[in-house]
Amino acid sequence: MPPRIGVVVDSTCDFPDDWIYRDRVHVIPEHIRFGEEDYREGVDITQAEFFQKVLELGFIPKTSQPSPGEFAALYRQLARRYDVIISLHLGAKLSGTYQSAALGAEMVADEVTVLPFDSNNGSAGVGFMADEAMQMIDAGAAPEAILQRMAVLRERIQIFLTPRDLTFPRMSGRVSALSAFIVAALHIAPIIILTDGELIASERARSRKKAFAKMSAMMKERLGEGPVNLAIIHSQAPEDVEPFKNVLLSLYFAH
Repeated sequence: MPPRIGVVVDSTCDFPDDWIYRDRVHVIPEHIRFGEEDYREGVDITQAEFFQKVLELGFIPKTSQPSPGEFAALYRQLARRYDVIISLHLGAKLSGTYQSAALGAEMVADEVTVLPFDSNNGSAGVGFMADEAMQMIDAGAAPEAILQRMAVLRERIQIFLTPRDLTFPRMSGRVSALSAFIVAALHIAPIIILTDGELIASERARSRKKAFAKMSAMMKERLGEGPVNLAIIHSQAPEDVEPFKNVLLSLYFAH
């Protein structure tokens, strides 16, 4: 009888509300700390509430990964349902989440087999991995085969970012007020790429529209003609989704 395999991700993983595996993938929340107040992402605070609180308080909160004990508690709970747990997490260069998951796995090693995996990605990148892992589980794949496939996806996934403005990066201390003013005055839109697990400022465009076009061209250059899986993720910028989607569709489906 094949092992029962479960999948765990952390709350930095993004997937659609109507994702067919939404109720089968288990999410452990990251911690967000506004001063003395501790919130579990997606449990105690929504994304909209997070950004509203940042704007009200004027600073970016500290974040921290779930503790090894929190991971161990979740793994123990899931041990009743699964023989093997594949735990997919935000890249280790961006967060200590993967390391915490690995320590939690050691704590329950005599109770359930947990296979932590450093995605080297985040957001929809981990979402794509979780989706493919679930498809493979339903097809009867062995845990080792799933991890091998995850390693392939880890090298192929590309993540591109472009902030609408530098309000939040400036609050984080990564950009000075003067630099933010100059960028805003010149209507410069930076383009950031998640490369080898690290966020790298790669290109610049002179408008939001040009940033979408440049990002799309960079995607096609890196990913080829297709077929490809694409996801558009926004943080409080729903008005940007449709224009960016149209640029991508015109690039990949124009004849």
